[in-house]
Amino acid sequence: MDEDNKIVAEERETFGKGAARKIRAVHKIPAVLYGHGTEPKHLTLPGHETALLIRKANAVLDLQISGKSQLALVKDVQKDPVHQVIEHIDLVVIKRGEKVQVEVPVHVEGEPAAGTIADLDAHTLLLEVEATHIPENVVVSVEGLEDGTQLLAKDVELPKGATLISEAETLVVNVHVPQKVDLGEEPEAAEGEEAAEGAEAEAAPAEETEGESAE
Repeated sequence: MDEDNKIVAEERETFGKGAARKIRAVHKIPAVLYGHGTEPKHLTLPGHETALLIRKANAVLDLQISGKSQLALVKDVQKDPVHQVIEHIDLVVIKRGEKVQVEVPVHVEGEPAAGTIADLDAHTLLLEVEATHIPENVVVSVEGLEDGTQLLAKDVELPKGATLISEAETLVVNVHVPQKVDLGEEPEAAEGEEAAEGAEAEAAPAEETEGESAE
């Protein structure tokens, strides 16, 4: 685990949207820490330092709360969809040596056989890992793989100490030849539809005329 993950967190007694806005106005981030049967703690975290540390998935923070150290896993980050400002962070209490289940990103490397593409079907895999040794990602090599090759979750090489929780048969990567789209057929189809519509339009007045003469 990264030793530069220490964050000085302040406990807060004020809650609600108004309090959160005031915290963000001074470039800090409201957060809540829960888990292990403890009462939820409402915290204020330094904005810039925290933002840098949580850029990677499943970041673990060493919170310094009133002089005491508490490890916490970043469980959820809520951002403003427009300005991408971090609005709130959910943290879960963890302890050294314990196992946690986390979604770990899948990273594809290499190039498949000429003329094929490799589609990433599962962007993350659920793994059980030691809380202080969460991998940043799992790597899948597609180097030289032929058309029709499928890599399943059970085929992925996991980091030492990690256990697969996702279904073993989950499709992770599918190697195939991309389908060719024949754009030449679409205009012809459109012309055919227009011709059919024209025929219907011509038929309609004829029917009306017949009806009038019958009267």
